[in-house]
Parts: sequence; C-alpha cells; structure tokens
Amino acid sequence: MWDDLNENLDSLRSQGRLRQLQPRRIEGVHLIDQAGRRLINFGSNDYLGLASFLASKTIDVDSVGARASGLVCGWTDRHQLLAEKIAAFERTEAAIVFPSGFAACSGTVSALCRQGDLILSDALNHASLIDGCRLSKADRIVYPHRDVKAVARLLAQHRTQYRRVWIVTDSVFSMDGHVAPLRELCGVASDHDATLIVDEAHGTGILGDHVSGACESLGVKDQVPIRIGTLSKALGGQGGFVACPRVVAEFLVNHCRPLIYSTALSMPAVESAIVALEHPDELRRRRELVCALSRQLRSQLGLSGVTAIESGIPIIPIPIGSDAEAVAASQRLYESGMFVPAIRPPTVPEGQARLRVSLSADHRAEMLGRLIEGLPSF
Repeated sequence: MWDDLNENLDSLRSQGRLRQLQPRRIEGVHLIDQAGRRLINFGSNDYLGLASFLASKTIDVDSVGARASGLVCGWTDRHQLLAEKIAAFERTEAAIVFPSGFAACSGTVSALCRQGDLILSDALNHASLIDGCRLSKADRIVYPHRDVKAVARLLAQHRTQYRRVWIVTDSVFSMDGHVAPLRELCGVASDHDATLIVDEAHGTGILGDHVSGACESLGVKDQVPIRIGTLSKALGGQGGFVACPRVVAEFLVNHCRPLIYSTALSMPAVESAIVALEHPDELRRRRELVCALSRQLRSQLGLSGVTAIESGIPIIPIPIGSDAEAVAASQRLYESGMFVPAIRPPTVPEGQARLRVSLSADHRAEMLGRLIEGLPSF
C-alpha cells in the first residue's frame, strides 16, 4: 500500500535530501541535543534574541488556547489590541493577526488574487507565497529573481488582458539575504496600475528606522498597500499578520480560509507579541547589535556582492555546491559544537546547496570567531 511512499523516501535518502525532525532543547543562543551536546545555534530566525527576552517577562493569560476561530469567539480584546499595535507599527489603517506567518502569506494571496487577475511572482519567493499563488484562481507568471525589467516587460505584454495585476515578492529572501528591488517594482507597478503584495517576514525587526522592514527602509511603505509579516522571527514569538487598508482587512475576514477556519492565535503568543511591540527602544538596540555582527562576519569572511542595506541582514549564505558537501560541512561544524544547517534542493535551486548562517543579537564575538575558524576548511 505504501510502496510509492517508501520509494520516494528511499530516493531522497540516496540523494542526501531526506529530512528528519530532531528533538533538541533550546537554551538562549544554544541548542542541547539528545546526547547532551551543547551547540552554538546558528540556525535560528530569532534575529533579535527576543525569544529569551520575552520568556523573562511575566505574561499573564487566562487560558492557553484561543478556544475557537476568530469569527466564532476566538478573537479577544487582546487580539484586537495586538492588531491595533501592529497597524500603528506599520502605519496602516488596519491589521489582521493569523495563527502563523505561512497562513498569513498563503491565505492573503489566495483570497485577494481572483479569477480574471494575473500574479507576477518572484522565482525565489517563499513556499507560503508560492502556495498562495497556486491556490488562487488567478493566472500566474513566475519572473526571474529580482528582475525588474522582466516585470516591466510582462506588464507591458499582459496588463490589458486582466482586471487586476498583482506583484508578489518577499522583501528579504530567506535563503540568500537579498533585498527585493522594491523602489523599482513600485515604479513599474505605478506605471501599469499593478498592486504589490510584500512579505516582510525577514525584514520586520531588522530594517528601517522604526524596524518595520524593507518597505520602510527603502521609503515605499505608502506605495505597498499590503504588507505581510511574522511574529515568529525577529519579534521572537509565534504567528503572522497582514497590515493593509481597512477594506482589505474586512475582505480577508470574509474570504480568507486559513483565517476563517483556523483557531485564533494562542493567548501566550498574543501577549508576547504585545510585549515585544511595547519595547521599541529594545527592538532598535538589539537590531543594531545583530546588524553589526552581520557586517563583521561578512567582512571577516571576505564576502562581497551585497548592497549596503543587505550588509547588515543576519542571513549569511555560505555557498557549497553539492548536497553531499553541504551536509558534510554542516556535520563538521556540528562536531565542533556549532549548529549551522545545510540547505539543499528543493529549498534552493539544484547545484546551489549551502550553509545558512543566521545571526542573533545574543551571539557574541567569540562565537563568531569559532564559526570563522571552522569555515576555512570548506
């Protein structure tokens, strides 16, 4: 009965691409594996180290679960307060809170992009955006990564055939640390009456004077009406959100299936996000720490080819090439007391396996020194 599944898993195993869950304990910026080995964690998206900071705060809740979907009775006064704080943080009319960032991305794109529309999607968008595009009833064209000229050409060819056209992109691409050319995309969108949907999952907390993301940093917040974000990375908690015009929020409440049919975000996650947003100075202080570490590591590794805005992003890919070499490199670091994940296809294109270093404000210079010592042998 399960022969085809076993064959698939055997194929992945032979290619060195079999994924397995590994139980570990988290202690700040360290992981403790089942053998008791203590590892410096260079794989987490807790860029600001807020997960530990929030754990040190007293967060009182009357219940753990929200008990129902938001439209039944799961949307509490605390969910409403969080949504208002996110809207103020993002400077939008409204915000909607989702149980995960994946749900926010896939649900928003699939609900808004409808039959008779066209989606232009960056080739390296996150899987959640890709799934949203696939689930929608809109036509879809994938454009080459960050290729504004291709977007302009596609709009010139196809715009008149569609009621509405959407440009969907990450702001910071999670496996490369690249920043999308949002200024240029906004210009092309304006020229052709298209609308941007931008996922700020890896920009929130890192970029911009008020750390709301790449749209703020590049001065285009008022030109990107729909911005998706996560509470699960730099903000140290769990959940996702959409910051948008009020009419879009109301439309999502009525048409977005992952929102309508999911239990609302848990109460501890709501409270931790409120605490995070109530400490803007702490967010900026920690952002400065991790961005300085990012620039330092790139300089010491001699990595070039990044823009000024990208130099401080705490996602640092170390190109390896083959899957087997990436896994072996990750294992050697593991044996030296460091967790640096090997990223392989289909997460990245064929032949582009890599180590993905993720930095945190809780890392220290001596930890980076150990990492640098481990990398030259690759």
